[in-house]
Amino acid sequence: MASSATPDRRTLLKTIGAGAAGVALVMPLAGCRTGPASAVGSSAASTGAAPPSPSSLPSAPEAQVPPLLDRAKVDNALSRLDGSVRHAMEQTGVPGIAVAVVYHDEVLHAQGYGVRKVGEAATVDADTVFQLASVSKPLASTVVAGVVGRGKARWTDPVIGHNPAFALKDPYVSQNATFEDLMSHRSGLHTGAGDLLEDLGFDRDYILAHLNQQPLDPFRDTYNYSNFGYTEGGQAAADAMGMAWEDLAEEILFKPLGMASSTYRHADYEKASNKALIHVPVGNRKWEAKYVRDADAEAPAGGASSSVRDLAQWIRLQLANGRHDGRQLIDEQALLTTHVPESVMGPPPTPAARTQFYGLGWNVTYDAQARLQLGHSGAFNLGAATVVMMLPGEQLGIVVLTNGRPQGIPEAIAAEFFDTAQNGAPTVDWLVFTAAVFRQIEDADAPAADYSKVPAAPRPARSLDTYTGTYANSYYGPLVVATEQGRLAMTMGPEGRQTTFGLTHFDGDTFSFETIGENANGLAGAIFAPGSGGQAGSVRLDFYDTTGLGTFTRS
Repeated sequence: MASSATPDRRTLLKTIGAGAAGVALVMPLAGCRTGPASAVGSSAASTGAAPPSPSSLPSAPEAQVPPLLDRAKVDNALSRLDGSVRHAMEQTGVPGIAVAVVYHDEVLHAQGYGVRKVGEAATVDADTVFQLASVSKPLASTVVAGVVGRGKARWTDPVIGHNPAFALKDPYVSQNATFEDLMSHRSGLHTGAGDLLEDLGFDRDYILAHLNQQPLDPFRDTYNYSNFGYTEGGQAAADAMGMAWEDLAEEILFKPLGMASSTYRHADYEKASNKALIHVPVGNRKWEAKYVRDADAEAPAGGASSSVRDLAQWIRLQLANGRHDGRQLIDEQALLTTHVPESVMGPPPTPAARTQFYGLGWNVTYDAQARLQLGHSGAFNLGAATVVMMLPGEQLGIVVLTNGRPQGIPEAIAAEFFDTAQNGAPTVDWLVFTAAVFRQIEDADAPAADYSKVPAAPRPARSLDTYTGTYANSYYGPLVVATEQGRLAMTMGPEGRQTTFGLTHFDGDTFSFETIGENANGLAGAIFAPGSGGQAGSVRLDFYDTTGLGTFTRS
């Protein structure tokens, strides 16, 4: 899904996943050593006395918030969970949902609801494999924490030290961007950088090699959610281990946890006999499995698939700080680093609001009791919506997977579960709330120009031969414009996987075409500009020009 300065679909999704509207719940803020120490030092300096030694200082009591939940409160929330899921399905018609809940290292609930594909009888169960979309990110940071724990990399390493080919537009950023920078979305890459290449079918190597053409916002001073910036962080960790990313995830995470249904390979998902297909809405409470979403190019950021039974084991690992069944599988400090705020997603809109942070693959927030909440949403516009939320101080986590286009359904189920555990019953109609937010997201993602409204008296096009020919672009590659049955069409994309778009005259030298892929948003414009010899010299595709890279010049 697409997503920058103005919050778009993906940024808002992650904000929801960070702590659904304040249902955050656990864990006091860690004490800050520099504050008290500097205060003591300045006081001593003002009197001329030597500062006392640390051993002579009285020890301050640790501020602690006892757990606000207990098994009875969690059981009450569990007793209402089936009803919450079924209500969401009745209201939306979403075909399938799977949910798992972990509390104090025990899987209390792992269950499927509905069907894997509309029109077929096969039902969803705890072992049904779903595409995770961006819930792949906290899985990936767990894998990279495993690499860090083995001493093969440090979070603060510049990634160029592990991948010498890494390059962004600014040489300083290329030399200094670390794993922390890339995996907390503060490299300066714009939101969506590389995503449109993926929609056209380009692979990971091509996309990462062309990020150096993307403009950058200020390094370490801006938060822009970037799939391929994040992917570069995962890929560099794999390079540090001399392995493919997909094999690295198997070795460090999936096999040790017994996550036999989990993978970062789309082909493995396709081969699974028990998998949920992705769906889009086609009417009121009606859904259809229309698309295939292959996210291999951005695998660390969005290409994982798994079941709730498997993901419950990962949540156990997270809540136990890297331990699982008595073994320390991921170094504790390396893993806890992923839970620390690294980037401010946005300042609080009001004095009473709380800041939303991004860690390393996690949305990080704190509730009114100063308890840590971790979460992340996943969203494929082509038909998947997922969420994971955890309250580490309460040792409680939930994962909700659906096989329908994002409408706020998994976020509502997870938020209602935590709300009920905290308050005994929901205090908000979460499905109504999240649905309204997602409608705003859809509205914000509408195209800038409406090419469905042809001018009443459009200016005529020139002879079609004026526009035909080959146009070059260093980012997207060549574009070939030709005539097909008396109409213009353009072809672009990687060799062997090109896409042909029909061009419909709109006005003068402007034609429209239907956008494709995860980021598609309807009709877009192909705007030809005159060149020499009576032929068009260039064509700008406004849909592909969001960062100024969408002009193709006649070659």
